[in-house]
Amino acid sequence: MSYDDYDDFAESPIEPQMGDAEALLRRAVDIIASAPNMPLSSTPRIDRDEIIEILDDALARLPEELRQARWMLREKQEFVNKARREADEIIEAARQQAERMVQRTEVVRAAESRARTVVENAEGDARRLRMETEDFLDQRLGSFEILLDRLMKTVATGRQRLSIGTPAEEEPQPTDPSGEIQGFFDQDRF
Repeated sequence: MSYDDYDDFAESPIEPQMGDAEALLRRAVDIIASAPNMPLSSTPRIDRDEIIEILDDALARLPEELRQARWMLREKQEFVNKARREADEIIEAARQQAERMVQRTEVVRAAESRARTVVENAEGDARRLRMETEDFLDQRLGSFEILLDRLMKTVATGRQRLSIGTPAEEEPQPTDPSGEIQGFFDQDRF
């Protein structure tokens, strides 16, 4: 069996995931394990050159496969790190958005509470001002009523003094149902 046969074995569909160096090493183990023994001895008969060639080839290919494996591990680790960073960024963005939403909710609650307080204070102030205004107007109207009453008495007294031909004793003047004195403005009477 030649070395080319071993290369075909390494690329065989039986073990497609196996690396070249590993395939060569397994082939060397198979050769040694299946080597016939020397006559009258338990020592296996092996083609030394063939085994050395296979092992040298495996050693030559091993560093390239190790580099590829290291490169693949590094790529895998970079991918995992990138995915973790992206996940952390997404989590952080979600956390910040949740905080903003909570703050907005709290701001809205505080604004609504403040608005209720302002409205309640305004309504209380309006009630107080309305009552104070009503009290003020009632006092003014009472004062005006007293003033009008005095003025009416003064006018009545003045009219009594000016009346011509009235007896010394005044007779009570009849009043109509509306409460007005009859003849007060009665022009026919004079």
